[in-house]
Amino acid sequence: MDPSVEQLRRRLESAGQRHVLQFWPELSEEERAAFLQELAQLDLQWLKEHCDGATRAAAAPPASLDRHIEPVPPEIIGGVKRSDSGCLSEWEREGLLQVSESRVGVLLLAGGQGTRLGVQYPKGMYDVGLPSGKTLYQIQAERIHKVQELAARKFGSACTVPWYIMTSEFTLAPTERFFQENNYFGLEPSNVVMFEQRMIPAVTFDGKVILQGKGKIAMAPDGNGGLYQALVDSQVLEDFGRRGVEYLHVYCVDNILVKMADPVFIGFCVSKGADCGAKVVVKADPAEPVGVVCRVRGVSQVVEYSEIGPESAGLRGPGGELVFSAGNICNHFFTRSFLQEVAAKFEVQLKQHVAIKKVPFVDSCGNQVKPSEPNGIKMEKFVFDVFPFSRNFVVFEVVREDEFSPLKNAAGAAADTPTTARNSLLTQHCRWAAAAGATLLDGRGNAFHPAASVSADPPQFEISPLVSYFGEDLQPLLNGRTLQTPFVLDGNRAKELQVAQSRV
Repeated sequence: MDPSVEQLRRRLESAGQRHVLQFWPELSEEERAAFLQELAQLDLQWLKEHCDGATRAAAAPPASLDRHIEPVPPEIIGGVKRSDSGCLSEWEREGLLQVSESRVGVLLLAGGQGTRLGVQYPKGMYDVGLPSGKTLYQIQAERIHKVQELAARKFGSACTVPWYIMTSEFTLAPTERFFQENNYFGLEPSNVVMFEQRMIPAVTFDGKVILQGKGKIAMAPDGNGGLYQALVDSQVLEDFGRRGVEYLHVYCVDNILVKMADPVFIGFCVSKGADCGAKVVVKADPAEPVGVVCRVRGVSQVVEYSEIGPESAGLRGPGGELVFSAGNICNHFFTRSFLQEVAAKFEVQLKQHVAIKKVPFVDSCGNQVKPSEPNGIKMEKFVFDVFPFSRNFVVFEVVREDEFSPLKNAAGAAADTPTTARNSLLTQHCRWAAAAGATLLDGRGNAFHPAASVSADPPQFEISPLVSYFGEDLQPLLNGRTLQTPFVLDGNRAKELQVAQSRV
């Protein structure tokens, strides 16, 4: 055996990972070179600590924070229903002003695959079955177009909202290819910046690195909290500075209702002098499995639903409202200076979270195995774990039906499926049309009267984000009209309606 390989074997053995090279004699020269390159990127002392830490964390009982939590104080909370219309208008104006001066960027967390959806490509490429056939990526790109247009129209200055997309080893290449094939959905390619988060080894319950292949370690993205290290690794923080971006809107890819660079949210945070902010929705019920934005020992943070007992989760205030109601939806505001400070001082302090997963592996005989039960530990950091480092943290509460409908599960699951995501968007668009004075007819010719809640079978009526960002500018197009669905109100249809209106 090559002396350098023998030395590597001894170092792996001292790290408790002697099995990693068990199939070395069966590998081709090309496979050996690739494997050595992969192993060279691992600090073996760090690897030992990582594996030992993963097994300890997985075996530890869930933390209970009931005695230490309190709701966030009302003075740091604003919201669509909590705040008066004058404040909301002022915050929207402030947000649009910041957008118009190209001081706002959006940052998408897109490192995960669509495995739970039953697909092997990035979630952003998923088509939930809208009449237009648009994917999540296209919807989000068009919302960026529109918010730029709204800001430019209001303040008379051309502007750019750069789109930063954090990918992983799994999603970078297909995402790049998808954007190229779709001409970046009309955005300037130089304003779409893709970068990659780190990958870390998956570990067995007894602390061994999992081999995905005979010459390949099973790796996984380091969670959406890997963002802060990735900003440094890829020099994205420097890119913010070069472009003059001072405020970042950070969000997860799977929310079909996300308001890109939301002017109201941006304006609220800027007006409050916040360095960090979180959008929340009121929890649907005490048992809803979402984290809660609250305070622990006086410090703002997100507490996972598993860390709050049912008694605390079910506590209600004088009006019957949940005391711990601020459901986290992974929709955040950060200043550039705060992100720089996190990267320089606090990233190493971020908590590691345990995810127990089914990890494909090769057994001791070299057979590929796709486990039916969880067999491995993936350690993750969460993007919200920087909240405790904020000097001025704020919370903005939004209406679930308007802003939060995640796509997480394949068709047939109880919630968060392509059907629920599609129905959420279509119902929202039906509400906008009704508010603009239109009557929509469903497939049977019956008038549809949208409610505040999501319809289980809304008419196939869709509004392109290029026509309206959040329901604005629709009345001149739709007032007094009766529209038979399916109907997609895109740019061409909007021009036809404008022409028809001018003839009346």
